[in-house]
Amino acid sequence: MEIEVYNFVTDKDKAEELNIDKIPATALIGSEDYGIRFYGIPSGYEFTSLLQAIKTLGTGELPFEQEMLRSLRSIDRPVHLQVFVTPTCPYCPQSVVRAHQMAMASPMIHADMVEATEFPHLSQRYQVMGVPRTVINETEYVEGAAPADMILDKIKSSLASAEAVTEDVVR
Repeated sequence: MEIEVYNFVTDKDKAEELNIDKIPATALIGSEDYGIRFYGIPSGYEFTSLLQAIKTLGTGELPFEQEMLRSLRSIDRPVHLQVFVTPTCPYCPQSVVRAHQMAMASPMIHADMVEATEFPHLSQRYQVMGVPRTVINETEYVEGAAPADMILDKIKSSLASAEAVTEDVVR
């Protein structure tokens, strides 16, 4: 394992390469960059999310059934999951871990943990009134520690909505 520290301002090119757009940020990269990010300090209950992400990157083991893996790997357009959390929420880590595991399963999914109190402007933008709240592609939301199949359904809904909007614009 290797740790590299970059300055958001002086290492701007690296921040752009890693799609880091806010700080503090931690990008976990295994054998490849799976799009696993922590925005804010992963403290309190969220420290377990960080440890679990490191473990999953190290082992490559994902807890999904084969059908779920096939569905995740069949996603053909970008998906951005933002899981809003607070350090005192005991339900948040499972949402973060699940989102990061989905990012490992699909090259099209990027998953961020966003510490809600450190980014109040984002919490307000996405109307975070309780945590965990998972924002999917800016358009869909999942409240609470939802199971993977529910998140996958919302991902599909988000992609279908985006496709419908694109078709309307093309016409």
